[in-house]
Amino acid sequence: MSEQESGARVIDPPLDGEGLRVGIAAARFNEFFVGHLLEACQRELRRHGVAEGDQTIAWVPGSFELPVAARELIDAEKPDVVICLGCIIRGETTHYDHVAQESARGIAQVALTGKTPVIYGIVTAETVEQAINRCGGKFGNRGGDAALAALAMARSLEQIRGV
Repeated sequence: MSEQESGARVIDPPLDGEGLRVGIAAARFNEFFVGHLLEACQRELRRHGVAEGDQTIAWVPGSFELPVAARELIDAEKPDVVICLGCIIRGETTHYDHVAQESARGIAQVALTGKTPVIYGIVTAETVEQAINRCGGKFGNRGGDAALAALAMARSLEQIRGV
């Protein structure tokens, strides 16, 4: 059923980044992988019209610190959207579980307690091979996916809010 047939208001804006300000929090831990995520993220942002000068990148020690960086980017830079990029690879201890769970919880908390969308762009992988495949290998690049999600959320919220 089309929008006109149902009478529903449909919010589905195009992925247009022109004029958007984007904050990117990137984890240094597993920087090799995060670098590939960041590269794909910025490539998609540029491809959809986000100017380099409208992007702020904040490097932090690891994925656990991403929620704090996201909150501070929102407060200091006033971006339209923040993207959190990281890569957590399972090791021999339970550290992986704690970092993955708490970074996800923290990012969700920042997103839900503010008005700025915060995008979860963290690759969680059981093996280095899985990380390679999700950071530009055979399963694509989650950094580019995060950029597209950011554009969609920023523009959707503009329409919802009537901006």
